[in-house]
Amino acid sequence: MGSLFSKKNKEIFSAPLGIDNPVTVQVLGICSALAVTAKLEPAIVMGLSVTVITAFSNVVISLLRKTIPNRIRIIVQLVVVAALVTVVSEILKAFAYDVSVQLSVYVGLIITNCILMGRLEAFAMQNAPWESFLDGVGNGLGYAKILIIVAFFRELFGSGSLLGFNILNYEPLQKLGYVNNGLMLMPPMALILCACIIWYQRSRHKELQEKQS
Repeated sequence: MGSLFSKKNKEIFSAPLGIDNPVTVQVLGICSALAVTAKLEPAIVMGLSVTVITAFSNVVISLLRKTIPNRIRIIVQLVVVAALVTVVSEILKAFAYDVSVQLSVYVGLIITNCILMGRLEAFAMQNAPWESFLDGVGNGLGYAKILIIVAFFRELFGSGSLLGFNILNYEPLQKLGYVNNGLMLMPPMALILCACIIWYQRSRHKELQEKQS
């Protein structure tokens, strides 16, 4: 049991949550970060979907890695990811239809998400199933973390609500001159918020500044 949660495995899991975040450090998955973060609910669902798919696709590819011919490894990876994406998409349609409609084509486009293909190729093909599972969960949660932060500020200041609950749309605030900022609901604002997170992260971690230089 101790080896399952060794220092190395803890680092595999925790690094994508901070110092090696797939969005802010590796700059992967930016497209969906811009597209699905106007509201908090679809951002949470998208983040969890990517986490589940990344974790289990990593495990499957890790189990098959010694039997996959090198020349067709990308095809096999795509087939595994496509199968998992289809399962997740159908579950969302069955149990969270409204959210699946809001996510539109972006659930299907998880198949081409750079985070998934990058982890399959760079990690799962070279490591055991448990380590690959931790890597998948860590990278998925790291991705979800950024989506949730961006969506929180966009929905709060753009719509004045969070998860459908009214937060800022009250008459006393409006009498003081407060109005919702429609710019927050536009894709460019998601990019600006991501840039602010990147700036904050790199200002705190000198090693990231060294990597950049």
